[in-house]
Amino acid sequence: MNLRANNITKLQKIHFDALVVGGGINGAVSAAALSGKGAKVALIDRKDFASETSQESSNLAWGGIKYLESLEFGLVRKLCKSRNHLIKSYPSSVQEIRFFTTIEKGFRFPVWFIWLGTWFYWLIGNFFTRRPRYLSRRRIHKDEPIINTTNAVGGIEYSDAYLHDNDARFVFSFVRSAMNNGCIAANYLEALSATRSHNQWHVDAVDTLSGKKLKITADVIVNACGPYADIFNAHASVETKHQHVFSKGIHLIVNRLSKEARVLTFFADDGRLFFAIPMGAKTCIGTTDTRMPSPEAYVTEEDRDFVLGNINKRLKLDKPLTRADIIAERCGVRPLVTKRNTDGGKDWMQMSRKHEVEANFDTQYITIFGGKLTDCLNVGDEVSELVENMGIHLRFGKRRWYGEGHDSVRDDFFHQAKLMDLDSYTASTSHEKLSTRFWRRYGSHALELLEKIRENPEQAEILIEGAEYTRCEIEEAAQREMVTKLEDFLRRRSKIALVMRKEEIRMAKGIHETCKILFGSQAKKKYDEYFAKSAGAIGKKKSSR
Repeated sequence: MNLRANNITKLQKIHFDALVVGGGINGAVSAAALSGKGAKVALIDRKDFASETSQESSNLAWGGIKYLESLEFGLVRKLCKSRNHLIKSYPSSVQEIRFFTTIEKGFRFPVWFIWLGTWFYWLIGNFFTRRPRYLSRRRIHKDEPIINTTNAVGGIEYSDAYLHDNDARFVFSFVRSAMNNGCIAANYLEALSATRSHNQWHVDAVDTLSGKKLKITADVIVNACGPYADIFNAHASVETKHQHVFSKGIHLIVNRLSKEARVLTFFADDGRLFFAIPMGAKTCIGTTDTRMPSPEAYVTEEDRDFVLGNINKRLKLDKPLTRADIIAERCGVRPLVTKRNTDGGKDWMQMSRKHEVEANFDTQYITIFGGKLTDCLNVGDEVSELVENMGIHLRFGKRRWYGEGHDSVRDDFFHQAKLMDLDSYTASTSHEKLSTRFWRRYGSHALELLEKIRENPEQAEILIEGAEYTRCEIEEAAQREMVTKLEDFLRRRSKIALVMRKEEIRMAKGIHETCKILFGSQAKKKYDEYFAKSAGAIGKKKSSR
């Protein structure tokens, strides 16, 4: 809490080169790129970082194989290269995973045609991943006996990538990188209006927790509000050539369905790709593609029935999944780019998922439309180039602003972890070694966690029963991760709220001590706030920027 309070004070005293409004993936990479290249940057979000679309994705970094069908070869090529670059830049966080795809009778393309398409996809992706594999009906049954092959004609297996932790955690890694490079960031700070005078922007903002109002000044504004970008443009009296239309996607999280760490892929009854994605000891299934009139979206009974019906039809389960099997839900809108005053065309599911970065050099104002997590590094580079072209001097314009820690730092961490036998502290229920998890989540800051455990081995104990978070990690979150509400930690800094039912969390041993570490004297208030809000909350919108 001290970090946030101090940053809010600084926001009022410093004039910034750039103010980034919106802390989802687009805003986070914009702030990380600009601050990493030497600009004086501020980042604000009206709720928590990554609390809108960026926490509701499929947790995949994929090259967009579906866009081959709409002949968007340039987009697929770009996304594949971006996926490859993410895997190389974040080897601990973004990892290759196999997609095990079943094709059913009567599908719009024969299986051999899709088989050729996966080879073209592999080619267009520079042969970076493992090669595709043809799956006969017998092979599908042998490799994944859980799949119902009654109506299958065959299948294919190919590679893309997934996020080892959840999407919101990945987004926060960019926020943290930005702060490490001097960015002044604050969550729960809403920009109410923006006016330009004397060659600079004046932004009226309000702390949504205290109600306190403040002013922020900057030379450039970067509107990274995601689904709310058009609304903020209206607040700033900015007109653009593009606008958003919205598509709702939902996922349901259930207990693990397949023993294999691969994505089971089908084509749902509406013809779109449908996934069963591994999430540790759980499985994330979905998604839908429902046109929405506004950014607000909720999971409906029809959504649940669609996802459950599709997965039950395509898997051979001991008993069909029901609503009682749902542990958690994800629901968000995809902001899709279209020209202003158009509706995106009639073929809804064929709309491009590309992004557009639109700049007005006269007013020094940038809006980011659309985009995918896969393409995030490109967004950061594009924004920083535009800001530099607006006359903002980037002292380290050629510096690499992304990626995991330097090899020497990583090697030093793992060497020290081995010397102190860190992995012996790994919980018996964990799916990976403690050293691997520490490095992926904290990078160079993981060395500080080692020091805490060296001084006091109790720092390595799992604090929340059923969750893979140690005492020193929760102290790290309290000190450095701007955890303002309990939901921030349970849903976005970690994925605890995605893999444990709320009642399990409420009753978990260690949850009260966790609250005390995170919030001090406000621990009970924050605990009561979260669990009072959670009553009947499943299926409601988890908002936003």
